[in-house]
Amino acid sequence: MSGLHRSSSAPSKNGLPPQELLDDLCSRFVLNVPKEDQQSFERILFLVEYAHWFYEDNSVEKNPSLKSFTLKEFTSLMFNSCDVLKPYVPHIDDIFKDFTSYKVRVPVTGAIILDETLERCLLVKGWKGSSWSFPRGKKNKDEEDHTCAVREVLEETGFDVSKLLQKDQFLEMTFGQQRVRLYIIAGVKEDTSFAPQTKKEISEIAWQRLDELSPASNDVISRGMTGLKLYMVSPFLTSLRSWISAHQPPVAPRLDRATRGLSVWNAKNSSTGSSSVLTEIQLNKPAVDARPPDTGPGKSFRNFLFDTASIYRAMEAGFSS
Repeated sequence: MSGLHRSSSAPSKNGLPPQELLDDLCSRFVLNVPKEDQQSFERILFLVEYAHWFYEDNSVEKNPSLKSFTLKEFTSLMFNSCDVLKPYVPHIDDIFKDFTSYKVRVPVTGAIILDETLERCLLVKGWKGSSWSFPRGKKNKDEEDHTCAVREVLEETGFDVSKLLQKDQFLEMTFGQQRVRLYIIAGVKEDTSFAPQTKKEISEIAWQRLDELSPASNDVISRGMTGLKLYMVSPFLTSLRSWISAHQPPVAPRLDRATRGLSVWNAKNSSTGSSSVLTEIQLNKPAVDARPPDTGPGKSFRNFLFDTASIYRAMEAGFSS
């Protein structure tokens, strides 16, 4: 993508952003930041990633003629367009490779939100892909674990767990070189309103029954009994069930509760991103209408009712005669 320079404020025919827009992104996200954030390529690439999110969520949304980019494509575009980054264009492949390797080592924190009966947990599904996870995200520099958890849960679900979070109540695992800590937040009401505060990051939020998240078999740990993809959920389930068995639920389980997951927010059904509607999730396969297609007689015929009383009287009269 070398030599991508645009003098016009309008996007080019192939959708590339104008130079004025790239200059604004470079100034806003790369230049006007604390000097300490410019001391390493890892920090700079995080800044470029923020610029990428802003570009996709704001610029492209307001001007659909602009092209969407992957992070790697956008990084190349920024390095070729931002004067302070241009000297490093020949090394951009190595820089991006080191950045992706660094990202998987950044600690992640979040929360396992349980309902009042401790039978359900709140899961979120990413904007791209079909995997579910507990709300969580990467720590910022010098950010405390619990502070990151509160911030990430608020961003992904719109729910503030700060008053419910107990610093000593968490589950923690290490995946490769990445530490993941999830604080347990128990006793959240099922009718709580949830909606992400960030654009194009979360596509759905749902209460899922823990007994349905068990692996489909001993050989399958990434999918639950219902077929949900649970790559970042399954590893915590054994420890979570042990925690639940040692704690009394705030509210006793009810036999009349729905037996399936409940979707509480879905991007497809929310134009504002602020509504929360409980909908039963069809987890296994699309629902099949038990009634056959309506190919029979018309409605007026189906609504016809026999006058059985007069028929009986006529029959009695016939027999008596």
